[in-house]
Amino acid sequence: MISVDGLGVEFGGTVLFNNISFAINDQDKIALMGKNGAGKSTMLKILAGVRTPSTGRVTAPEGSVIAYLPQHLMTEDGRTVFEETAQAFAHIHNMHAEIEELNNQLNSRNDYESDDYYALIEKVSTLSEKFYSIEDTNYESEVEKILLGLGFSREDFSRPTGEFSGGWRMRIELAKILLQKPDLILLDEPTNHLDIESIQWLEDFLVNSAKAVMVISHDRAFVDNITTRTIEITMGRIYDYKVNYSQYLELRKERREQQQRAYEDQQKMIADNRDFIERFKGTYSKTNQVQSRVRMLEKLELVQVDEEDSSALKLRFPPSPRSGSFPVICEELTKSYDGTTIISKVSLTIKRGDKLAFVGRNGEGKSTLVKCIMGEIEHEGKMNLGHNVKIGYFAQNQASLMDGELTVFQTIDDVAKGEIRTKIKDILGAFMFSGDDIFKKVKVLSGGERTRLAMIKLLLEPVNLLILDEPTNHLDIKTKDILKSALKEFDGTLILVSHDRDFLDGLVDTVYEFGNKKVKEHLGDIHSFLAKKKMENLREIERKLA
Repeated sequence: MISVDGLGVEFGGTVLFNNISFAINDQDKIALMGKNGAGKSTMLKILAGVRTPSTGRVTAPEGSVIAYLPQHLMTEDGRTVFEETAQAFAHIHNMHAEIEELNNQLNSRNDYESDDYYALIEKVSTLSEKFYSIEDTNYESEVEKILLGLGFSREDFSRPTGEFSGGWRMRIELAKILLQKPDLILLDEPTNHLDIESIQWLEDFLVNSAKAVMVISHDRAFVDNITTRTIEITMGRIYDYKVNYSQYLELRKERREQQQRAYEDQQKMIADNRDFIERFKGTYSKTNQVQSRVRMLEKLELVQVDEEDSSALKLRFPPSPRSGSFPVICEELTKSYDGTTIISKVSLTIKRGDKLAFVGRNGEGKSTLVKCIMGEIEHEGKMNLGHNVKIGYFAQNQASLMDGELTVFQTIDDVAKGEIRTKIKDILGAFMFSGDDIFKKVKVLSGGERTRLAMIKLLLEPVNLLILDEPTNHLDIKTKDILKSALKEFDGTLILVSHDRDFLDGLVDTVYEFGNKKVKEHLGDIHSFLAKKKMENLREIERKLA
């Protein structure tokens, strides 16, 4: 059991949280929730031992292994994917090498009665006992199984890590963590760079093979599928629920309603007593009663109501200009890079008003087809856009194209039209820009903040074909709900490239699956697609075994 006792963190006079205590038991699967800035990532860093709290401590049994995957990694080059992943077992190989060295020292000495010799025997015995107690493992097989599960191909194993993007390097670090079989795994937004199949594999691993897990994630389906306990950090304290995220939301709603009633009752009681004090403060016969009530109010502990959920704010896209009946038609479209074919002879027709998802493993051509639709890259075959198509496009690099000299407020004020201009501060607040944040210049924003700002811009521009490439990676669950609600009511055509099943649920009615250079159409929502895929995979396995 890992214990957190009296934990407190203070930044420059501001208390992030204070006197927090809880325990993490073996096999606990915990979702760590709270609004941005509440201290979730700080809590993980303290548990991982990479940050020291202002007060309190974290204690764990001797020999416990705590593994931590942060949101942003500093990685080194110089090894292949397989070699880097195998570093998870470096401590075992180092232990074996140390035992060999100690045995060589014993063989070369003859001072058998000396204290040094006995100390050497003691050291090699202790180390050997520890080494041989480790479960005998086929390391190469374990590395291969984990890498394949996280979406790498066998051809990738021998490639240098430097050839891979940050998202794929994050998978390598995740693989190393899973191979260590730690007592506690700490994951900060692990699904941001995983495709749907890899997320499902990770879910299965965490539920069935991992010990204790604590995760921060904005992927509601992922959190619901793996966790059985939810710890919420809010206003400097925690609430600990022995339920998954969806059940926690219901309990939190009940808690806020109870707090609100208690707050209103207390405020009425305070007002009544202040009226009494004001009315009788000069009356001799009431002096004792007045003083008693003054002392009571001075000692009164005020009821606090937890922060309001901003997800009630509704946003709407502007009405879409009417496009032709078929905004996108592509025939026999093929795209290759440096002789490698990414997609081959793809034909599809998208009707006005369609809401569809592009899904598939990373590298299978989803973003490539989007770039073909956008006219950003050349290709073989035909790509025709319909009459009066106006595209709104969101991708990660879109955020870097904004004017760095404008403030957050100016950036949105420039595109807002009509009545919505009176609600700019509310909209910015819903997307986690509050207080003085709205006066920051774009050039000083983090990547995640720029992404959210670019998303708001998109919400305010009149278009009839929206193409969103992984729009939810930097959005928390409340903000995703706001965006999803707006997309449901969007009256144009929508193409979503996403691995977020909960976000896609109820939003798309057609799924295009990318794989083996082809694009396959599946009519129906994301759940029917996933159910169908599972059956197909089972049949494929049966055919292979036959």
